[in-house]
Amino acid sequence: MNTLKAGDTVPDFTSVDEQGNTVSLSDYKGKKLIVFFYPKASTPGCTAEACNLKDNFEVLKEKGYELLGVSADSAKRQSNFKNKYEFPFPLLADEDKTVINTFGVWGPKKFMGREYDGIHRMTFLIDENGIVERVIEKVKTKDHAAQILEA
Repeated sequence: MNTLKAGDTVPDFTSVDEQGNTVSLSDYKGKKLIVFFYPKASTPGCTAEACNLKDNFEVLKEKGYELLGVSADSAKRQSNFKNKYEFPFPLLADEDKTVINTFGVWGPKKFMGREYDGIHRMTFLIDENGIVERVIEKVKTKDHAAQILEA
């Protein structure tokens, strides 16, 4: 797993959001961006994380951040997830793992003694010039906004 680190330039990427709209890193040039990766839409941990970010969305916006959620779920699944919880930020349906591989968050995981490849729950804080400012590797799903704001 070759994960982007603080100081790295994020390579430009293009994917589609839950509506089928094209989203690229270049769309956020000149803005600070939080990109959070989660394993699967509508699962308990991912719901807790995304809802915590939604509940703190205005505070994050005041700090100048845009948000982008990413998983390998289909656009339909992402759309259902977004609509059910009324998330005010786009969710990328990265089924071909373009963005996931760009950030290097796909790799071996362990769960209940079983090893498999999957998405590592990680968050990247990116500055206005597309440089990674900070990587949060140990995401606290119920208190994620506080982790982001403590920087």
